[in-house]
Amino acid sequence: MLEHLTTESRNEKTMSLDEMGTLEFLEVMNEEDIKVAHCVKKELPQISKAVEMIVEAMNKNGRLIYMGAGTSGRIGLLDAVECPPTFNTDPSEVVGLIAGGEKAFIKAVEGAEDSFELGPEDLKKIELTNRDVVVGIAASGRTPYVIAGLEYANQVGAGTVSISCNKGSEIGKIAKVAIEVVNGPEVLTGSTRLKAGTSQKLVCNMLSTASMVGVGKVYGNLMVDLQLTNEKLVERAKRIIMDATDCSYEIADEFLEKAHAQPKIAIVMILTNVSYEEASNRLVKAQGFIRKTI
Repeated sequence: MLEHLTTESRNEKTMSLDEMGTLEFLEVMNEEDIKVAHCVKKELPQISKAVEMIVEAMNKNGRLIYMGAGTSGRIGLLDAVECPPTFNTDPSEVVGLIAGGEKAFIKAVEGAEDSFELGPEDLKKIELTNRDVVVGIAASGRTPYVIAGLEYANQVGAGTVSISCNKGSEIGKIAKVAIEVVNGPEVLTGSTRLKAGTSQKLVCNMLSTASMVGVGKVYGNLMVDLQLTNEKLVERAKRIIMDATDCSYEIADEFLEKAHAQPKIAIVMILTNVSYEEASNRLVKAQGFIRKTI
């Protein structure tokens, strides 16, 4: 029942919220938000297990698939859509599913999250395989859409991860790796878009970023696989090449052009003094890791 969930309990600090001054309330809210990162820290061992599962899947051409309803679904979608521009992944490699479909990102679709049929249906539509990893996100840990999706993923033999904000969650019992970040009561009772949503975003940031590091999408702390979709990103790519190779702006500009706007290849060309074709071949052999080409 909802009343037993931490995410639904009342916060003693804000029992008189409607009588508090604006600054007073914001100070309390800020104090509560500060706790979130510490709560996530407690789950790092589980998050690490999930990352290892995702890296293994991606090395076998598997996908990272987020699924959730409402705020949880939107957070998964946000993380998924940022992966192509940041890491030059194909949109099919990191997928975000939300109960009710893409239109639910903007406006809630009545009854979608309560459906035990929609979760498996959405996974069947994208042809889920045993090479994939499904990350089910639900603050309460009891959303039917996510429960049924994870159960189906287990049947298929896919990797399964849960992200919830209650201990002993229903989805945690189903997933092979359970991440349960308990942030305590929200300042506005039951409004899980607040601390719960923040913690879910932090965890998704970790899952995608650490996984991309694990499959060779970075060099040092540089995002060498970014897509150059606008002038700002073109200039960022040149700075990345300069930082990675200690070259001048002019050299970075020259080699970015020679590398057909692919910063990673430009970096290998400069560091190893080889042609575009050779740099490309070396990266393939090194499974995308620049450091292994040197």
